[in-house]
Amino acid sequence: MWEYTKTVKDHFLNPRNVGVIENADGIGEVGSLACGDALTLYFKLDENERIKDAKFQTFGCASAIASSSALTEMIKGLTLAEAKKITNENIADFLGGLPKEKMHCSVMGRDALEKAVANYRGEAEKKVEGEIVCECFGITDLEIERAVRENTLKTIEDVTHYVKAGGGCESCHEKIQEIIDTSLGKERPAKKKVIRLTNIQKIKLIEETLAREIKPALKKDGGDIELVDVDGNNVLVKLQGTCATCSASQITLKHYVESKLRELVTPELLVEEVQS
Repeated sequence: MWEYTKTVKDHFLNPRNVGVIENADGIGEVGSLACGDALTLYFKLDENERIKDAKFQTFGCASAIASSSALTEMIKGLTLAEAKKITNENIADFLGGLPKEKMHCSVMGRDALEKAVANYRGEAEKKVEGEIVCECFGITDLEIERAVRENTLKTIEDVTHYVKAGGGCESCHEKIQEIIDTSLGKERPAKKKVIRLTNIQKIKLIEETLAREIKPALKKDGGDIELVDVDGNNVLVKLQGTCATCSASQITLKHYVESKLRELVTPELLVEEVQS
């Protein structure tokens, strides 16, 4: 369970400025019901082009509602130039902090404000720029780069907390890590070149690795392993001795045998146990 500050709880339980502004000067919409959070922000300007009123409609969690409520309070009385300087960190600070898992709610508020200002100025809605990295939430590399740069994010988990990228199927994690490293100026190790082996070479290396690395380790605990067949990248084996009856045999098979074969033979291998 997340710990919320008193200010977050107050803005969630007693949200300010909920509703719609008819004939609003600026309207910004972000998020979608499909990804779990959506926000529409409205503002009205006075004769001096200062924001005299702001309202919002939000579909989301307590942090999303609180962040939207806080944002409408923060921008009242500001010029558009002043309002545009508000960052997601400013919104979180106004609330006394947000759980790191909920920082994307403050980012959503910042994005809605930018869209509302662009709407007032008659600027065409920006096309999606960059390459989609996270297919689950439709997040691009440029959005991730911005979040990393502005908030000094250092891990994939941090990125997920701020923009949701990587929070679904996780297939984009490697690409997200590349963006983090590039944005922070870290050098990435060169990818290990995968050498294509003939089937005979592959079987020979598997047999050698089993004999040299794996069998001796298993025999120390009274176990053993037998190579049954190699079908493409599927390595069929039979566990013997204590390994055959051990409750943790599948952990041994995947976390030790398969990992060792992938490391020393080819990373494409999959190990499967053949039952007697």
